Amino acid sequence: MPVAMQSRPVHPEISIVVPTLNEADGLERLFSTLEAQREVTLELVIADGGSTDETVQRARTLAASTPFAAKVIETGRGRGRQMNAGAAAAASDTLLFLHADSFFPDPLALRSALDSLVREIAAGKSGRVAGHFRLRFHRSTTGPSLPYYFYEWKARLHRPGCIHGDQGLLLTRDFFAEAGPFHESCPILEDVRLAGRIAELGEWFLLPAEIVTSARRFEVEGLRERQTLNAIIMNFAALGDDALLAELPRLYATQDRTGRLALGAALARINGMIRGLTRGERRRLWRETGRYVRANAWQIPFFLDVRRNFKRGAPVGQGSMPLLRLHDRIFDRLTDNRLGRGISMMLTRLWFRLSPAREPLTPPSGQDPPRRG
Repeated sequence: MPVAMQSRPVHPEISIVVPTLNEADGLERLFSTLEAQREVTLELVIADGGSTDETVQRARTLAASTPFAAKVIETGRGRGRQMNAGAAAAASDTLLFLHADSFFPDPLALRSALDSLVREIAAGKSGRVAGHFRLRFHRSTTGPSLPYYFYEWKARLHRPGCIHGDQGLLLTRDFFAEAGPFHESCPILEDVRLAGRIAELGEWFLLPAEIVTSARRFEVEGLRERQTLNAIIMNFAALGDDALLAELPRLYATQDRTGRLALGAALARINGMIRGLTRGERRRLWRETGRYVRANAWQIPFFLDVRRNFKRGAPVGQGSMPLLRLHDRIFDRLTDNRLGRGISMMLTRLWFRLSPAREPLTPPSGQDPPRRG
């Protein structure tokens, strides 16, 4: 049974569910950003998955002195399991699933989010809508950065694979009961799977406020290295191959244990996993990978459009997308066939064979991660 502590009874407008695992150092900012919110009655539910640092003790201390209701529960490990337990313990009919290292610059972020949710439900005459915030990364360096600009812009789209937990996921309890719960069988991608289920049953919309999420994993592991592995993990998830996917969490360390990511070694390990499959399983994997890669080819014209807007100094999310529109109107239709999927499969397979040879198998000794910015 989860062990819980609540600071005071309340009937909140919104319950914010935060999964934690060794997040003691960031809890003060989490509580601070929620204390700064105005014109909203909120509840915080921290669902800890077995922290070995001072996370639980620190969270309980902070919860006892907050002006809003707060609960700390202890669950089994796994973000899906933690968030399901947090949702069950929440008092509100509206849920926001939030990462521990996220914060809101706008003190009216939650108020505007709740108002937007009410309007969207009224406009569609259905509760089958969910919102996510406009993502911005908090980096250790300042100045323009095309890679981060690209991912911040991509996080504002509603295409498959673009919505993740670091954007904050807002929906009613009733819709969560219908679209959820979070998958608990695999310790990663629980947010992507729920996002896909929400898109199948209802509709996503973009909330008006920004959410700022730490870029610490990208800065420590390397943005290119992490996003390359993320793309491979997303591919395996799209294939529905839980056996392969179950091996991949070892390539995704918890935040407190991250270090420079050795991409070459990771790719070699994944190659070894693939070679261990039967010939029929490998054929199916590459065939379905070709299908997945072709379906995501829109990211190439999207990147070119984003880069042009970046060079023009346009704010994230503002600017024209002519190449992406051209892709959707013509190229996507021309390649959505056996030939197009076959070409995608061959190119991906060639890249996969050559990439480990181009990557160092171990990170440079004694070197700090390069600064991105």
